[in-house]
Amino acid sequence: MSSILWPFPKPRVRSPRGLLNSLKARVNARARRWARKRQGRDPATTRLRPGRVYILPTGVGVIFGLMAFAMLLGSMNYNNNLSFVLTFVLIGIGFVSMHQCQRNLVGLELTFAGADPVFAGQAIRIRIAVTNRSKSARYGIRLYATGTSSDIHDLKPGESKVFVLPLPTEKRGLISLDRFGVRTLFPFELFRSWAWLHMDIGGLVYPTPADSAPEPPPTMTAHGHRQHDARGEEDFAGLRKYHVGDSPRHVAWKAYARSGQLLSKQFAGADTSSQWFDFDELAGLDVEQRLSVLTRWIVDTDRTLEDYGLRVPGAEFAPAHGDTHRRSCLETLALFENGGSR
Repeated sequence: MSSILWPFPKPRVRSPRGLLNSLKARVNARARRWARKRQGRDPATTRLRPGRVYILPTGVGVIFGLMAFAMLLGSMNYNNNLSFVLTFVLIGIGFVSMHQCQRNLVGLELTFAGADPVFAGQAIRIRIAVTNRSKSARYGIRLYATGTSSDIHDLKPGESKVFVLPLPTEKRGLISLDRFGVRTLFPFELFRSWAWLHMDIGGLVYPTPADSAPEPPPTMTAHGHRQHDARGEEDFAGLRKYHVGDSPRHVAWKAYARSGQLLSKQFAGADTSSQWFDFDELAGLDVEQRLSVLTRWIVDTDRTLEDYGLRVPGAEFAPAHGDTHRRSCLETLALFENGGSR
């Protein structure tokens, strides 16, 4: 008997755990939208007011409350004065813990402290300064965001500490952190107090340097000649990384025998030289591959302290070297868009 194919796709059967995770994600998304609509966009420096700090019992707190309630019922049933005293002591501890947990966050001042650029694939470290301007210490403070959290710190009266939130990166460009939270479980982890902040903060992600890049263009002198044609025969000034096109007479063969790395000699008074890294000359590669190759050339050449220039559609940087020049070039590559740079 031939089997009859059901014309409709089989319904997806989701596990209870999958349904719970889906429901949790929807609730969190609605809570984020509600909090952002209620609070609006926070300034770069924000002080937590009592109305912005939320509090709920933890799992331990729920068990603690149920235990106190059971003890209260037992005390009423047996009319035992000692049980009443112990029960009300536990209830008092719960109320004090709830009050101190929320008070531990109220009045804290949070300020965005910057983020150093990284290459794609590295974690960018978002720095946020937390200042305690009150006269009482604050304990067990932690910052967190989706999938990441900072270390736990205590703050003395008037003390300020920088908390670091590491964020994973996958691609170049601007990365933003639309929302992050601050929380505490102090003093007995019976309650969890937290607050959400919505700041315009983030950082810059450079393209990933290519693992296997072609050799960079030959180094040119200020007069337009290849570098090996114009090396001065002046006083020896040091060694640098070997580039294709360097004269064999200037290779430091003794240093190569010791280290196995090709190095070229530099001489004082030699004609100044530089390299040009041109986006359009990297034919046969897509945009991201070209940017990765250019990033590799910039990183490697910058270590040699030689001048290099960069040409991309919409931007050009004259040959130079140093941290400022390197950051400008890499920033242009990070923000590059098809058809021109930003």
